[in-house]
Amino acid sequence: MSRTGPRPGAGPDAGVYRSMATAKKVAQRQGFKTNEFIVYPAHGVGQIVDIEEQEIAGIKLELFVINFEKDKMTLRVPIAKIKTVGMRKLSEPDLVEKAYEIVRGRARIKRTMWSRRAQEYETKINSGDLISIAEVVRDLYRSDTQPEQSYSERQLYEAALDRMAREIAAVAKITETEVIRKIEQNLEKSPKRNQKSADETDEAQEEAA
Repeated sequence: MSRTGPRPGAGPDAGVYRSMATAKKVAQRQGFKTNEFIVYPAHGVGQIVDIEEQEIAGIKLELFVINFEKDKMTLRVPIAKIKTVGMRKLSEPDLVEKAYEIVRGRARIKRTMWSRRAQEYETKINSGDLISIAEVVRDLYRSDTQPEQSYSERQLYEAALDRMAREIAAVAKITETEVIRKIEQNLEKSPKRNQKSADETDEAQEEAA
């Protein structure tokens, strides 16, 4: 038999209790919680400041409210879309160490048109993957003794360095300035870059094939 009378707690204060219950209910979703720092591939590190419920065209949506403080930007991302956009948790410390190893390695620069390489670098940066971003930092780094970068190379290098530094700073709970200093120290340990390395020669042959 269905109940037709007023439900328990449906008095004047029922709305207050429902609001409190809702606030508790949406404090965490899909393993993410409010105040947590996350990585949103297209924009880098942000912080979940709230989890909202909205009704659009009669459909209820739950949204992560993500603040990107450095960019002075706030995004509202439907919880159902987080896998599609690739939102993820911050990297574990062992992956951070792997990223430092990457920047200490030898640059792998394909001898292809810059426009094509630039597109590949942008794809890596916007992938949100810390290792891929570290590869861009490694490949575009120029020491004081090397030829100066072009404007577009410098822009991509700084974008990758910024993304890498922001995430590591959030993981290690230190400033971005400290992280950049450490990244640059690791970059200086990388092998000296010849004008044409064996790797580059091999890749050029592959491209020509």
